[in-house]
Amino acid sequence: MDTPTARPATLDDVARAAGVSRATASRVLGGYGFASPAARDRVTAAADRLGYVPNTAARALVRGGGVRLVVAVAGTDAAILDDPYVDRVVSAAARLCAAHGVGVALEWLPLSAPARLRRLGDDRSVCGVLLINTTERMLDAVPATLRGRVASIGIGSAAVPSFDVDNAAGADAVLRHLHASGRRRIVMVTGPRWLSCAERSVTVYQALMRSAGLPVRLVTGDFSAARGGRAAVEALTRWPDTDAIYAASDTTALGAIAALRGRGIRVPHDVAVAGFDDIPYAAVSSPALTTATHPVAGIATAAATAVLEARRVPPVTAFPSTLAARESA
Repeated sequence: MDTPTARPATLDDVARAAGVSRATASRVLGGYGFASPAARDRVTAAADRLGYVPNTAARALVRGGGVRLVVAVAGTDAAILDDPYVDRVVSAAARLCAAHGVGVALEWLPLSAPARLRRLGDDRSVCGVLLINTTERMLDAVPATLRGRVASIGIGSAAVPSFDVDNAAGADAVLRHLHASGRRRIVMVTGPRWLSCAERSVTVYQALMRSAGLPVRLVTGDFSAARGGRAAVEALTRWPDTDAIYAASDTTALGAIAALRGRGIRVPHDVAVAGFDDIPYAAVSSPALTTATHPVAGIATAAATAVLEARRVPPVTAFPSTLAARESA
């Protein structure tokens, strides 16, 4: 008869109580490899009797399944990890991964060193990777060891499925709203110009302005509030007749509003301001921000699910973006 111990039961305890080898007990409790029906019954009964709780992390490592999903964010420096967008992706991934017994790790992937993905592919603790701010170089650098367990939130390739928002449609809806409200001197504060998926909204802006016979006015941004403020001042300095600013992110738009107000410029009376993302603060800011929706949680959940469950998915999964018209424009 087995007697309770003060410490948690180990795999060795179960093997000894069942009268089998440690390897056999591991195969039975891990659900892999061969074991006779009699051995399985003895191991299962011993584990129940001893209250054995398997070490899921160790089991995953033995089987090569990995115990963490890595969110790899490309950027010029590690400050990219402070982007609220990244927080939303990690939060959604963590909620999903908890049900799988998997943790979430966040890593900066320097634009100059996409080959660091090879290290993740060789790391047995990594069950999969979500790429954010994906570039063509990153896609080219994805090693064969990661194929089938990597997804991109952004552009993709034949080997790496893409999950992203239709930011072209969102940008189109916001810009048409600005035009319909009478704005004709619209400046766009872009995202980082190295980020190809961010260029979709730039292309839409340029096409709409040219088709309407309006000037194309671009200021490069980086999705931050600080840059949004500086970009708004730069826009008004270069083009004093500016009557609207469309920012590629809500954070940038809010930075622009703060800078304009600091100079006594009324929003939206003097200059309308609109963004993209529909972050929670957008609806309660003052004035409430006109923007386009961006279902970040849904996108991150879908991408993480495809990786964790090894699902076959279409090469591109696009999530809709619609106008959220409010007081700022």
